[in-house]
Amino acid sequence: MSLTELLSHLRAMPEMILLAGACALMIVDLLSTDAGRRASFWFAQAVLALCLVATLYVIAESGGTRYYIFYGLYVSDMLSHVLKLFATLAVSVAMVYARPYLLDRGLLRGEFLTLMLFALLGIMVMASANSFLTLYLGLELLSLCLYALVALNRDVAASTEAAMKYFVLGALASGLLLYGMSMIYGATGSLLLPEVAARAAGLAASSSGHVLLVFGLVFMVAGIAFKLGVVPFHMWIPDVYHGASTAVTLVIGTAPKLAAFAMALRLLVNGLPALAVDWQQMLTVLAVLSMAIGNLAAIAQTNLKRMLAYSTISHMGFMLLGLLSGVVGGNRLNAVDAYGAAMFYTVVYVLMSLGAFGVLLLASRKGHECERLEDMKGMNRRDPWIAFLMLLMMFSLAGVPPLAGFYAKLAVISSVVQAGQIWLAVVAVAFSLIGAFYYLRVVKLMYFDEPAGEVAPAGGGAARVLLSVNGLALLAIGILPQPLMTLCQVAIRSL
Repeated sequence: MSLTELLSHLRAMPEMILLAGACALMIVDLLSTDAGRRASFWFAQAVLALCLVATLYVIAESGGTRYYIFYGLYVSDMLSHVLKLFATLAVSVAMVYARPYLLDRGLLRGEFLTLMLFALLGIMVMASANSFLTLYLGLELLSLCLYALVALNRDVAASTEAAMKYFVLGALASGLLLYGMSMIYGATGSLLLPEVAARAAGLAASSSGHVLLVFGLVFMVAGIAFKLGVVPFHMWIPDVYHGASTAVTLVIGTAPKLAAFAMALRLLVNGLPALAVDWQQMLTVLAVLSMAIGNLAAIAQTNLKRMLAYSTISHMGFMLLGLLSGVVGGNRLNAVDAYGAAMFYTVVYVLMSLGAFGVLLLASRKGHECERLEDMKGMNRRDPWIAFLMLLMMFSLAGVPPLAGFYAKLAVISSVVQAGQIWLAVVAVAFSLIGAFYYLRVVKLMYFDEPAGEVAPAGGGAARVLLSVNGLALLAIGILPQPLMTLCQVAIRSL
């Protein structure tokens, strides 16, 4: 291998650092005798900080140019870099939020931190995947870590049950995805996404080739839909969110959504643009069903985690609106705006989920889980600042201006209107109004109801400070959304 080729492999430096750091963390934790796992926690945070620095270095060194390494299996472009930055930040913040909660319950172990780092490694591999093989390896690495995290609290039957459901349904979805990939490989003769795109464009012109490609596409879309958690592949989300400990639910509901978005973008937009008309029709059905069932089912929930689970379903359906409005009648002029809006929506959703579950973690304490609607009653009286932060999260999730959630929904609806699908924009607005009910219900409980018993104020420390930054960031992005939107559009242009 020449020196030039060796240096080019340094563009995978974030993954290399993360892999080495995760392996070293196991040794550090083995040698640590501190019950609070301070050494392990701060070592994991140091590894994540190095990953952020390495990603920024790769961005500066590449200058926005796309590079293929590892025989074309791995692509280094702005899309992958931006997704890695946000995923690393999300995992780092999730660790800070989860630490006090896990310490109170004796669950902060080296396994949790190590699995978090390996899950992030899977997300990074998926973000830079340029082949079916690489994408599937990243997906399985992420999925196996999440299954183990859900089952980490072995003494609680609900967590074990949720892990079993997640594992069985996840294995089924992986099988569907793999079968779809095998059909596309059989038709095109290649695993590399650029070659698949080029050969699929030729095959799509013939009726027999088009039928074979669409047959494989159906299975691939089913696999993607499961990982996003959209209807009718949503059945695992409420049970897993409810059964897993709140700290693990926080992890599942944030950074992996960036990986699912990357998978959808790489497989559909990068790999099968010639079949855009076909997969856009499928995504339309998934989006409408997800917004309908997600919002309507959330109204009936009394458990906050289940409510946020159905909320996730509706938000992922909303994100699909951006993906399905990029190509109109073969015209790709709307692609950057539409896919950029979908990416912006995903990033903002991750921020909102971090904040919402972060509040639940801070409001919980040893012997008390803050996960029912009645637990939110009178929160403004016992902790006004945490109540205000939860108000910001709920308003942003509902799409109330001037918060980031409002602009994210506006951007997606604008891309749908530009694509000429007015009816779809009307449906999205209607279900957004329905969804606002259960978010505003939480605000009403916090500010207008009497507390349900004597409950101590929410915890403090670094998690409280970071949660404040999280809430104010949503406000800042809502007032000045253009920098983040421009970053998302630059990332999409690199495709």
